[in-house]
Amino acid sequence: MENKFRIYNTLTREVETIVPNENGKIAMYTCGPTVYHYAHIGNLRSYIMEDVLEKALRYAGYDVKRVMNITDVGHLSSDADTGEDKMLKGARREHKTVMEIAQFYTDAFFADCAKLNIRTPDVVEPATGCIPEFIHMIEVLLEKGYAYAAGGNVYFDTSKLQEYYVFSSQSEKELLVGVRDDVDEDRNKKNKNDFVLWFTKSKFEDQALKWDSPWGVGYPGWHIECSCISMKHLGEYMDIHCGGVDNIFPHHTNEIAQSESYLGHKWCNYWFHVNHLQDKSGKMSKSRGDFLTVSLLEEKGYDPVVYRMFCLQSHYRKPLEFSYEALENVSAAYVKLVKRIADLKPEGSVDAGRFEEYREKFIQALSGDLNTSMAITVLYDLLKADLNDATKYALIQDCDRVLSLNLTTAKIHNPEEDTKVDADLERYILEKIEERKAAKAAKDFAEADAIRDALLEKGIVLKDTREGVVWHKA
Repeated sequence: MENKFRIYNTLTREVETIVPNENGKIAMYTCGPTVYHYAHIGNLRSYIMEDVLEKALRYAGYDVKRVMNITDVGHLSSDADTGEDKMLKGARREHKTVMEIAQFYTDAFFADCAKLNIRTPDVVEPATGCIPEFIHMIEVLLEKGYAYAAGGNVYFDTSKLQEYYVFSSQSEKELLVGVRDDVDEDRNKKNKNDFVLWFTKSKFEDQALKWDSPWGVGYPGWHIECSCISMKHLGEYMDIHCGGVDNIFPHHTNEIAQSESYLGHKWCNYWFHVNHLQDKSGKMSKSRGDFLTVSLLEEKGYDPVVYRMFCLQSHYRKPLEFSYEALENVSAAYVKLVKRIADLKPEGSVDAGRFEEYREKFIQALSGDLNTSMAITVLYDLLKADLNDATKYALIQDCDRVLSLNLTTAKIHNPEEDTKVDADLERYILEKIEERKAAKAAKDFAEADAIRDALLEKGIVLKDTREGVVWHKA
């Protein structure tokens, strides 16, 4: 491979050159969503950066096969295999079946991905589609002595490993693992870090999804699904495993433990982790109530692609602080950028030599541990460079194969045209804005949303700003 692509490997804590396995194809796996609720924009930061990584690898000439799971069973509210099942919690909240919840939020997740120009992976596999694979792996782990049955459940025995904390140089005592203060300790475990491979009905009588197994009717633990789904579609060797930094422990640690014990050899070479999105008070999460979704950003008048650009302007390994002020600044920069591109007159021929010069600069930025901020800088540099418009336009289209910011196709709002309507419609809009203001003051948010939707049906988009509500035509 002519272009040496380097990323930070969490496993070795070094920036390393990616060397594909013997067949030359990069086997890439992404931990997918637990489909019990909408994805918030913190979740989606990881998927955006994983999408950029995949597209950058393809752009640099690598052959990539990417697989992602959908967690539709088995993910408990504590990573210590305790607490309430998230899928069951979602079903109770909305008075639906678990599978209805799973389908609805799977569709919602991919709808958000489409708005953010996130490519659907080559293979998407729900956990409920791989029960036989889970059972087979557990049987092998039991035969090899890496697992044990206790209290009706099957556990992985971490004491059998020479090294369990593969991602950390810390000692066992320094890590806060296993049991949290707000959950009950599982007394079936031999060691506090052992984790469940299979739950049975003896522990979760009300579990909605259950299957027959050699250990009784039950369902799989969360950690085993990624190991089995990746092996089913990528084989025994994986190149790159992706996820958020919160997956490092215990989820990815447990994946390595069970996978390498099952296979008898090293499983995955490179681990790619995206840091948290946070606000001034800390990490965003559903449990904290900081539930910002793509739909909410749209309701506030932001193109979802602006959020994608917001993420690309920061390095994936750094925490990213979200604020509407910062997003507003990116939105303004994005509008200026696409207007500038729209003003190009791409007539004549492309200068092949200069095209390759800037394409190489773009690849170098991406190959340097996915430096998306530098890649965007290359974009601005080529716009200022002494290049003809045809070469600039061709380069921008080429770069956007990775950035996916709709740089040559975005609709540009003309402020004068955006607010040009007949007198009756303008009067109606202003009346509705006042009604919505009164509804929000009365904390009748359902009515406020209904007014916004009614205006949207007439092709009018509202945007809440610090100066008040502004509107434009959709």
